Amino acid sequence: MHWRMRKRGGQSEISGFTLIELLTVIAVIAILAALLLPVLARTRSKAQAISCLSNERQLMLATLVYVNDFNDALPYNLGVAEIKKLEEKSWFWNWTTPVMSWELDSDNTNTVLLTQGGIGPYTSSTAKVYRCPSDSVVSDIQAQAGWTARVRSFSMNAMVGNAGEYLQAGANVNNPDYVQFLKLGQIPQPARIFVLTEEHPDSVNDGYFLNQPDSYQWRRLPASYHHGVANLAYADGHLEGHKWLLASTKPPAHPDAADLPLRVAATEQADFAWLMYRTTIDSYPAASPASSPSMPTPTYPSGN
Repeated sequence: MHWRMRKRGGQSEISGFTLIELLTVIAVIAILAALLLPVLARTRSKAQAISCLSNERQLMLATLVYVNDFNDALPYNLGVAEIKKLEEKSWFWNWTTPVMSWELDSDNTNTVLLTQGGIGPYTSSTAKVYRCPSDSVVSDIQAQAGWTARVRSFSMNAMVGNAGEYLQAGANVNNPDYVQFLKLGQIPQPARIFVLTEEHPDSVNDGYFLNQPDSYQWRRLPASYHHGVANLAYADGHLEGHKWLLASTKPPAHPDAADLPLRVAATEQADFAWLMYRTTIDSYPAASPASSPSMPTPTYPSGN
């Protein structure tokens, strides 16, 4: 506080700010805070979005290197039951292994398992690239246990990669009328088909991002952490942030906010149609992968 000296009756007297001066200073500080805090929040949010995009780029690059090492074959992209069955045998074939939940399961925080097998070796086993820094969503019991985040925010397009038990005669039983891309070279428009996406915390469990183009129902919902934007990585290696148009596509990022599966109203199909167009293509002979009813054993690098 600033103090002033003044003479009174031949004696020096110390006086402080007047009440009006103090109130003026406080008001100025409040105005500056009101102006600066939103700017700082936007700056922080933008920095997180950039970091998230960088993480997804590293995952996509790891996927492309994997493809190169495995004769153009895309990574395994399996459902919960098969991931768990393989894990019991210490076979880490899926692109990533943890199956997350809102409970206290160790998969939610297991960074070693996160990078075991799949594309893990191609990320230098760096766990942080699997999570968006904006994703700090945990359930109440997880927060009470001291958890501040789960290990993964990204999932792989269910129509990309070897779907294991979901494959019958080369088609995915979840989407039998659409092409399952087993190899990168089978994708006729790689700049159109996405491989990885940020996923809403309510559905990002096994990393298998499945929706059915003809259903008009969100089974898995893309994330919208960055002011309604989700980052996607495409088969040609490019990335983009896409802003969702509809509030129904952007439920809050907290447990059970999405209320999945979520029926898409006839008047709110724009976001769903946009993503389905970039998920797969109609089946036709020239693009259909060879029959692959069983899952062959891949040859992984040492330690996987």
